Amino acid sequence: MLLECYLVDLLFHTPPSGVYRHPVFPIKTNCSSHRSTLLNCIAPRSKDILASRETNYALAALTSLGTPVLTGRPAGEGLAVYILYPVLGLRPTACLYPDISIHFTKTLSATTACFGIMSHSIATPTHHDYTGNSSSGYTDPLANPTLCKRDIPILQELNTNVIRVYAIDPTKDHTTCMNLLAAAGIYVISDLSDPTQSIDRSDPTWETSLYTRYTNVIDELIQYNNTLAFFAGNEVSNDVATTDASAFVKAAVRDMKAYIKSQGYRSIGVGYATNDDSDIRVNMADYFNCGSEDESIDFWGYNIYSWCGDSSYTKSGYDERTEEFRNYSVPVFFSEYGCNTVQPRKFTDIKALFGDQMNDVWSGGIVYMYFQTDNDYGLVSAIDSTSVSKLADFTYYSSQIASATPSGTNKASYTPTNTALQSCPAVTSKSWLATSSPLPPTPNQELCTCMDNASGCVVKDSVSSSDYDDLFSTVCGFTSCDGIFHNGTTGTYGAYSMCGAKQQLNFVLDKYWKEQGKKADACGFDGSATTTATVKATGTCSALMKEAGTAGTGTVTSKPTGTAAGSSSASGTGGVSAVGSVGSASLGKGSAIISIGAWQVGAYVVTGVVAGLGMVLL
Repeated sequence: MLLECYLVDLLFHTPPSGVYRHPVFPIKTNCSSHRSTLLNCIAPRSKDILASRETNYALAALTSLGTPVLTGRPAGEGLAVYILYPVLGLRPTACLYPDISIHFTKTLSATTACFGIMSHSIATPTHHDYTGNSSSGYTDPLANPTLCKRDIPILQELNTNVIRVYAIDPTKDHTTCMNLLAAAGIYVISDLSDPTQSIDRSDPTWETSLYTRYTNVIDELIQYNNTLAFFAGNEVSNDVATTDASAFVKAAVRDMKAYIKSQGYRSIGVGYATNDDSDIRVNMADYFNCGSEDESIDFWGYNIYSWCGDSSYTKSGYDERTEEFRNYSVPVFFSEYGCNTVQPRKFTDIKALFGDQMNDVWSGGIVYMYFQTDNDYGLVSAIDSTSVSKLADFTYYSSQIASATPSGTNKASYTPTNTALQSCPAVTSKSWLATSSPLPPTPNQELCTCMDNASGCVVKDSVSSSDYDDLFSTVCGFTSCDGIFHNGTTGTYGAYSMCGAKQQLNFVLDKYWKEQGKKADACGFDGSATTTATVKATGTCSALMKEAGTAGTGTVTSKPTGTAAGSSSASGTGGVSAVGSVGSASLGKGSAIISIGAWQVGAYVVTGVVAGLGMVLL
C-alpha cells in the first residue's frame, strides 16, 4: 500500500538566545527517499524518552493526521521530523509528545519548511460538583482513571488532541489520566481557578490565596509534557460595569508568567477566555494585549455563540470578528462555540472556521461541550462509569470535523506585519473601567504574614468570616483604610490590598488601636476584637513593612519568591475581601453546569494556522 510522508523541520527543544521555536506545516515529500532516517515510534525505548530533553529532540505530534516518527540531532542543530500518514491505521501508544510553546515571535529560525500547525482537539470542562460531594466543591476530571479510560477512546474517535479542564485539584494525583491522554496524543489546557477560588467580577481582588491556588495548579500540571497552556480567567468581565475586574485578571496573567519564569519551567502560555459582548469585546482584546509582553496574554480565547443553525459567515458576525483580529499579535481561537438554540446542532460553522475566510486568523475553536447536562450542550450522555451514549450532536460534529481542511502559510512567502501590541483602552465611565497602569500588586504572603504577626489588635478567631464586612464598615468609619483599598479603575492599591481578608482586618483594627494610644476600649468592637502578643519586625520583615508604611499606602518593590502563601490558613478565609465576599467562579456557560457524575467536555477544534506572528508551536 502506498504511503505518504510529510517532512517538517523544527528547532530543537531549547532554542538559543534570540531565536524562538516556530510551528511547522507538513510538506508532502517522497517517502522512499527518507525511509532510512525513520525511527520506530510505535514502542520507543524508555531511555529515548528520558534522554529527550538532553538530546533536544522535537516531535511533531499531528495526532489527527498521522503516526509521529522521530529522529533527532545533537543540541544546536535543527531536527528533521517525519510524519507517516496513517494509511495503515498505525497509531503509537507511547510516543514522546513535545512541549508546546506559544510565542510572540520576533525572530524565525532559518528553515525552508512551511509553518503553522494542523490539529483537531476537544476540550473538557471540569465536572463541577456543586452538590458539594467532594472536599473541594467540584470533581477533578483528571484524577479519576476510571472515567479517563472510558472517555479517552471517545475523544480519540473525534480526532481529539486537546482537552480543556475548567478546574483541577492540585493536591490529587493526575499521573494516570495525564499519561493516558499523552499516549492518546492529547494535550491539556487547564483553567487556574476553581468554583470556590476565582476573581469575582462583582468584587474583584487578586490576593494571596488565589495566587497560591494558581501557582499550585501550575506546579502540578507543568510536570506533564502534554500540558499545553493555562487560562487565568474565563468571562470575568462580561459587561461594561464589570470591566474593572479585568485589571485583577491581567495582574494574575502577569504574575503567573513571572512565576513560570522564576521557577525555571518550560515556556508555556498563559491566556484568557472572553465572552462575546458587543459593548466590551474590542476593549477587552486590546486591554489584555497592551502595555508590555510581560503582563500581556500569550493567547486569546473567544467564547462565541452567534452561529446558530444554518447561519452564515456574515449573518453570524464571524466576518467582523475575523477582521477585528486580523492584526492581533498573539494566537486567537474560539475558546467556546456551538450555539444550541437550534437543535440538533449541525456545526455548519466548522466549514467556515477552517475555510480560507478564517483560518489565516483563527487557530481553531472549542465546541462546548462533551458531556450532556441540563444546559443541553453535550455530545454524549453517560450511561455508567464505563460507557456513554452518543447523541445527535456527536454525529453531526464528527462528520463536520472529519471534512475540515485548513491550509497553512508558506514561510518563504510570509512577511510579518502584526508585531505590535495593542493600544490600551482609555478609562471612560461609559465604555471601559480598568486602567492599564498600575496593575494590582503581586500578592506577597511574606509581607502579609509580617504585618499580621506585628498586629497587636486582631479579630477573634471565633468571629465568622461572614461578619467581616460589618467589621470593615465599622472600623473603616473610624480610620483610613487606604492600606487595604483597591480600585481597578483609578489604579489605586494599598500595600496590603493583596492580603487575605482576615489579615486585612487585623491591619485596620491594629492601625485604629495604635492611633487611639492602644486604649483597651479601642480594641473591643463589641467583643469581636482582642489584643494579642506581637512579633517585632526585623530583617526582611522590617524592610517590607517600612516600604508599605504605617498607613499601608507605600509601594513595596520586593517580589515574592516561589508561592505567595506558605499555608492557606495564613490568608484567613481567602474567599472574602475587605468590601464583600467572593462568590463562585466566573464560568460563563459553566454557570449552568450541574453534577452528573462524569466528565463534561466541550469539543475543541484547533487548526494551526496562525495569525501573523502569534504562534502556537506543536
